[in-house]
Amino acid sequence: MIKNCKIFIIFFFLFFFTHNSFSKNEGKIYEKLDLFSEILETIKKDYVTEVNIEDVLDYAISGMLQHLDPYSAYMKPDDFKNMESDTKGEFGGLGIEISMQHGLVKVISPIDNTPASRAGIKAGDYIIKINNKQVKGLGLIEAVNLMRGKVGTKINITVRRVDVRDDLKFTLVREKINVREVTSEFKENIGYIRLRGFNEKTSDQLITKINDFNKNKNINGYILDLRNNPGGLLNQAIKVTDVFLDGGDVVSTKGRDKNDIKIYRAKKGDMINNKPLIVLINRGSASAAEIVSGALKDHKRAILLGETTFGKGSVQTIVPLGSKGGLRLTTAKYYLPYGESISDIGVEPDITVKEKGDNFKINTPTDNQLEYALKLLKLS
Repeated sequence: MIKNCKIFIIFFFLFFFTHNSFSKNEGKIYEKLDLFSEILETIKKDYVTEVNIEDVLDYAISGMLQHLDPYSAYMKPDDFKNMESDTKGEFGGLGIEISMQHGLVKVISPIDNTPASRAGIKAGDYIIKINNKQVKGLGLIEAVNLMRGKVGTKINITVRRVDVRDDLKFTLVREKINVREVTSEFKENIGYIRLRGFNEKTSDQLITKINDFNKNKNINGYILDLRNNPGGLLNQAIKVTDVFLDGGDVVSTKGRDKNDIKIYRAKKGDMINNKPLIVLINRGSASAAEIVSGALKDHKRAILLGETTFGKGSVQTIVPLGSKGGLRLTTAKYYLPYGESISDIGVEPDITVKEKGDNFKINTPTDNQLEYALKLLKLS
């Protein structure tokens, strides 16, 4: 039997996921562990080429987590270090938020003004090849690592898009991707605010923008644009929702334990004084963006316009491991004020307006969704 500390990690995971029934199935669990060791020993001895057993164990751990859901993943020490640099807001890459679905990399959303968005990659696209290497069968972290590289280097991406017959091929140049920000502008007498993500400064930036808008007494309404917003920090989603609500529940999280329920509420005080509000959403609106839009819809505080959101309604906890690597594990699900789960369903708009034309681009003359929202507010 191979003496390797990573066997203990696998045993720990198996025990963790089955501890409630471990005493009942103890014999079967040990049989599976013996089977795993036997297979590992056979690979080491008889596989056609010599293999690195540590890599094989890493693949086994990754496969186990990938089988649970698209968002749980094992991060080797280098991957964990890269993840920590990502949260600080600057990293080299293409500018896309991704998840795994059916063994393929699925684009949650492209980030504005990045190589991915400029090339025309869209939310819902499936990346099937990276530099002509098949993606199917890879873990999420492995796919991310293939897309990383030095700033200025080229990468070829093959994409499969729903309703498009032929695969699409893109050649992108990696760039340093900066933290997403809040932008705003007056559109006649309408305050337009675009949130590209939810980082530590999002709510503060939003409040500053609204205070500037409030100085204009002629402002008649607001548009909050959450399209292609892949989400971010839960506390920021709550604070952003709080800006527009006069109290009430925002979101709750429920874990494995039925008693493990946390409810997050908004404080009194609507910063835009109950003026009309339209929230723009699309397939690239995920996680924190779905919490905000879903809560405002449930409280009938805003009209949602656009397309059904992505459907990422789960909480991932980052667990540092003794190996200096890390574990990203789904530990709870989000539920909207009226009790609906976001997971795999998403938030439906009140008014469905699909992107129109191949040249569609957010907040440009080709943006038919924004144009519809502006006309609606002018009529109100």
